Amino acid sequence: MGKTLFDKIWESHVVTSQPGHPDVVYINTHFIHEVTSPQAFDGLRKRGIPVFRTDKTRATADHNVPTLDQHLPIKEALSRKQVEMLTQNTAEFGVELYGLGHPYQGIVHVIGPELGITLPGMTIVCGDSHTSTHGAFGAIAFGIGTSEVEQVLATQCILQYKPKRMKIDINGQLKPGVVSKDIILYIIAKISASGATGYFVEYAGEAIRSLSMEARMTICNMSIEMGARGGMIAPDDVTFDYIKGREFAPQGADWDKAVAYWKTLYSDADANFDTVLTFDANDIEPQITYGTNPGMGMGVTESIPALESLEDSEKPSFSKSLAYMDLQPGSQLLGKKVDYVFIGSCTNSRIEDLRQVAAFVQGKKKADDVIVWIVPGSKQVEAQAIEEGIDKVFEAAGFQLRQPGCSACLGMNEDKIPAGKYCISTSNRNFEGRQGPNARTFLASPLTAAAAAITGRVADVREML
Repeated sequence: MGKTLFDKIWESHVVTSQPGHPDVVYINTHFIHEVTSPQAFDGLRKRGIPVFRTDKTRATADHNVPTLDQHLPIKEALSRKQVEMLTQNTAEFGVELYGLGHPYQGIVHVIGPELGITLPGMTIVCGDSHTSTHGAFGAIAFGIGTSEVEQVLATQCILQYKPKRMKIDINGQLKPGVVSKDIILYIIAKISASGATGYFVEYAGEAIRSLSMEARMTICNMSIEMGARGGMIAPDDVTFDYIKGREFAPQGADWDKAVAYWKTLYSDADANFDTVLTFDANDIEPQITYGTNPGMGMGVTESIPALESLEDSEKPSFSKSLAYMDLQPGSQLLGKKVDYVFIGSCTNSRIEDLRQVAAFVQGKKKADDVIVWIVPGSKQVEAQAIEEGIDKVFEAAGFQLRQPGCSACLGMNEDKIPAGKYCISTSNRNFEGRQGPNARTFLASPLTAAAAAITGRVADVREML
């Protein structure tokens, strides 16, 4: 029997394995940030032990950082404290830090790939659920808790039960105006926010193979939003071309050796998956969420489900969600007034996302009563956008290009959506209060978000292309 891609990588990283117990798994790269690392470092300090592999640990500040005036002291006391603690802890324990002002600073799941730290065949962890992003390179990448952060800092290993394997095939070709964010929102809407619980997902099929690396990262990023432990895509020439020449990527003879290994990373034809799902790319239209979890989504021209179409067990949470969003069952979102547009987060803040939006809004102006924030995922993305003149396109359209950080993806910094206001967001979560107390979030692609910025309403971007 052949092996899945996941099996091949997992088995090559198991240090010890005993029936009925979690495996001890070696971790190639450990990313840390300011939110989930302070208690872990404190645990090491109390036990009097060092970081075991400082060369395998990379730190950056992203969740709590402001996205304006980053040269000034952080205003919010808690945010300032957490960023200061990261600076102190990494200095004390000898860990490389890409802090504010560093040319490599940015969202942790953006900088790993763009710096060539993230590579096929790796095991990667971070105290952040969207670590699944790195799986786009054919890596096993998943989020961990603070106690596990300490575990990896101390040993470069982690205790993990091996998850089940799921394959999701997306066949066919995407229609104009439909992008990778629409693919993953469509899948989550079809199988629910818990439909992949207990699984590690491999995405495959014609539509996936046609995607760029940045688009693949968007897909894998949101694997966690359907309950999966992580998501991955087998590496190919698209992957190798993206990695080659990046700062920390292998060079020379090491590159040739690495690529030879990477080409063995695929699921064998006779590999056994616990579950296989198949979808047709032709069925996918631009997506938008209407509720308070990413599974509550639909095509932008569709209607919110009617209450009578649901199981009795689903009705209470569905009604609670719509009450929070101030929406009615059976109604459409098309034409719905929006107040804010946020384009950013570890899901959609890469240079390709910004290029896509800039090409769409070139020569257009935002609606007068909409506030538009564009937040690049890293200092390198920001610099590239300025070099290409994308900043000038945004400025002419009335969009504000801010500085790198997690920003309005979550209410941990100054970029919050006011209570009761509607925001179309390219981020990954629409939970109650996620973007600020009582803020209301519609998740969508960068193109759909840009269309809302121009019209001031939920719009079908296909009519504007």
